[in-house]
Amino acid sequence: MIKIIVLGAGGKMGGRICSLVDAADDLELAGAIETPGHPLVGTDIGEALALKTRGIQIADSLEDYIGQGDVVIDFTHHDAAVKNIETAVKNKKAIVIGTTGLTAEEMEEVVKLASQTRCVFAPNMSVGVNVMLRVIESVAAVLGDDYDVEIIEAHHNQKKDAPSGTAVKMAGVIADALKRDINEVGVYERKGMIGARAKQEIGIQTIRAGDIVGEHTVIFGGMGERLEFTHRAHNRDNFARGALRAARWIVNQPRGLYDMQDVLGLKDKM
Repeated sequence: MIKIIVLGAGGKMGGRICSLVDAADDLELAGAIETPGHPLVGTDIGEALALKTRGIQIADSLEDYIGQGDVVIDFTHHDAAVKNIETAVKNKKAIVIGTTGLTAEEMEEVVKLASQTRCVFAPNMSVGVNVMLRVIESVAAVLGDDYDVEIIEAHHNQKKDAPSGTAVKMAGVIADALKRDINEVGVYERKGMIGARAKQEIGIQTIRAGDIVGEHTVIFGGMGERLEFTHRAHNRDNFARGALRAARWIVNQPRGLYDMQDVLGLKDKM
């Protein structure tokens, strides 16, 4: 039995992860954490999720439960990610991080700390998205500079970071395949008389509307044809299931930083 501690348990993603852990035969919910001041802090996680009482009160500090779990799953805010992995490292616990919107400095610190424990860090835990990442990498390498690349991502109107971490990852994967620096060629906004499109550009455009769970489209536009690859998430369960798949996998790995490509074995398949 793998014991799971969920950070952000009162949120949409954290709540689904807790519910799926509760339904799994090989997983056990060992702790639930929310931010200090959150209205659910102090309530039973089972009651908060309309399940039966679990005897696990939602705490406001990972330290309260860290000794009782095997794997920490973190879907919180970017400014908490470094502290959370520090706690995991100190207590020699594995951690799965799905938090997005990290600054360059936070990302650097997470990567440094990850080498001291077992960590899966991915902006998107969906199996489908990670297969798509491998596909667009291969397509970009074959098409080269003859095709323009545009990425369009759409999410619900409450999402705080833009573009999405998944879109940023897609842009980075394509840029690497084309031997470009995404920091130099990424274009995130167009308005006015901007002139003709630069050949090296990789466009990343953002839509925020209603309750869209997540949609990412990559367009390779050539002369006389275009290829489009789209992933649409119908609900959050595919992300939650991916996080649990990562948790099951990471407990048996040596120390180091991994991503969902490692979890799914995709690096050896394409």
